[in-house]
Amino acid sequence: MQSMYQSLGVSPAVYQYGEEILAGLKDRFAAIDAVAEHNQLKVIAAMQKNRVNAGCFAATTGYGYDDAGRDTLEKVYADVFHTEAALVRPQITCGTHALAVALSANLLPGDELLSPVGRPYDTLEEVIGIRESKCSLREYGVSYRQADLTADGGFDWEGIRAAINEKTKLVTIQRSKGYATRPTFSVKQIGELIAFVKSVKPGLKVMVDNCYGEFVDTAEPSDAGADMTVGSLIKNPGGGLAPVGGYICGTEECVARCAYRLSAPGLGQEVGANLGLMPALYQGLFLAPTVVAGALKGAIFAANVYERLGFKVVPNGSEPRHDIIQAVELGSPEAMIAFCHGIQAAAPVDSYVLPEPWPMPGYDANVIMAAGAFVQGSSIELSADGPIREPYAVYFQGGLTWQHAKLGILLSLEKLVQAGLAKV
Repeated sequence: MQSMYQSLGVSPAVYQYGEEILAGLKDRFAAIDAVAEHNQLKVIAAMQKNRVNAGCFAATTGYGYDDAGRDTLEKVYADVFHTEAALVRPQITCGTHALAVALSANLLPGDELLSPVGRPYDTLEEVIGIRESKCSLREYGVSYRQADLTADGGFDWEGIRAAINEKTKLVTIQRSKGYATRPTFSVKQIGELIAFVKSVKPGLKVMVDNCYGEFVDTAEPSDAGADMTVGSLIKNPGGGLAPVGGYICGTEECVARCAYRLSAPGLGQEVGANLGLMPALYQGLFLAPTVVAGALKGAIFAANVYERLGFKVVPNGSEPRHDIIQAVELGSPEAMIAFCHGIQAAAPVDSYVLPEPWPMPGYDANVIMAAGAFVQGSSIELSADGPIREPYAVYFQGGLTWQHAKLGILLSLEKLVQAGLAKV
């Protein structure tokens, strides 16, 4: 096995270091497998309940009227997430698009959006209008307010209470850390926050950005009271097979409004052809619990590999996991670039290219992204990225198999060692 890794660029010293780390992770990996088993059975039960059959895989074009496969898939998602309804469409281009649809559909001019978890992920800033952009919520008369987290990453309960006012209509909660080094929130924490804001103002709607969090636990934010749980199909729930798409699971009222916003008033969920993508969307969801388990193992392995070398990692090597993202503070642009070169070198696609920082749309700093993916931008596949700004943290995620994630982590360390930026 060592010779196989060596043929792919991993030195014996780095390989042996990785094996030492793995020896202490057997119990953690067993617990991840137990969660995956629970979620696998949950997905199978939803597919059986809704009588998924070969006819569901037929392609539709044009308007997509009477698309049985599309409609059944949305019922499956609603049952997996335990919600009244779901909107699952290839016409949703990415996670940011799904969030934008959910927000714009359920906020009207004069309403206010509240984030009780501090500043949102970079790409959502322009959706909201924190950074000026055409067609932002702000441009349409929706105001924004936020309550920052406490110094230790917790909720500022009194700050949140003070931020809720007569205009507050919708609360947005970002589960994962994004390009920040705060903790990711557990479903239990999200449930406590939802209960609190609804006790302050009954009738508030709550949307949870669930990107990177699906199937990490046996429960989802929709089980904890969220009116909308939103995510991307080229992250966890697509299982690496979905080539595009997003989902919104929630109440009948919220999802119906989202469907009208995505298509047109009066049309809603009745239109939207599947264009032959149904097999990938169904099978991707079926595989998702196992794929997420592999990505989680990779994240825990990465945390332990780098923490032992003295790097700050979020979460740390022993903390519970609530998403698939592992942040590693590397301390310099050079170290970020070396790390990403290692991830790219492990890829099955474009392994020979060298990623470099560039001004990516939606971000206020140059961003480096390493990903040799079968689906462009699919961050359930092995990838690493981050903005070139302090604290020079790289965000590692994905891996369709645990074995691929392991190779990527070892090669990231190998590149740092070769550059004289780490020592094993």
